[in-house]
Amino acid sequence: MTETPVADLSFEDAIRELEHVVSQLEGSQVALEDSIKLYERGEALKKHCEDKLKKAEEKISLIDLGADGAPTGTKPATGL
Repeated sequence: MTETPVADLSFEDAIRELEHVVSQLEGSQVALEDSIKLYERGEALKKHCEDKLKKAEEKISLIDLGADGAPTGTKPATGL
């Protein structure tokens, strides 16, 4: 588990750390207090990844496509 604040992690780094957290919890060789800390970190990482994915999906949905399917530009992003 890293000490880097979750908000500072890229999506890819957060996913890697989340996978490591899950692996440690599944191994069940972690003390109870450490398991609780790992679980809390995992929850924060999961939410961070979900938020990043949602923002990416919103940006992608704003790309205008022409009749031929080629991108023609973007719509203004509202509420992002």
